[in-house]
Amino acid sequence: MDSTQLLKGVLDMAVLAVIVDDDGYGYDIVRRLRAAGLDEVGDASVYGTLRRLYSAGALSSYVVPSDGGPHRKYYGMNANGRAMLAEQRSNWTAFADTLTQLLEKPQPAVHLPTIGDQS
Repeated sequence: MDSTQLLKGVLDMAVLAVIVDDDGYGYDIVRRLRAAGLDEVGDASVYGTLRRLYSAGALSSYVVPSDGGPHRKYYGMNANGRAMLAEQRSNWTAFADTLTQLLEKPQPAVHLPTIGDQS
């Protein structure tokens, strides 16, 4: 299975989850996602997600000077972001529970009558 397609659908939630308790800058967030097992996450995807979440009002940001390089732009969650993560977490849990049940116990076929079906 190509997990990159799955990741596209949940990247917003994953990014929010890794900064829920601790603000982070772009590459730091990429490292946290990879350390959590999302090895295929791309830098550009995460930076795009951060910009989108910031534009949607889910994140706040601030710049911190760095001793060894350019300034770093940190992102943190605000109340809107926490509400967004809570909703996405609930939706994900319901979806994953349903799919897990389906995989563990496939449902029998249901006969749906069609036009002209006499059975």
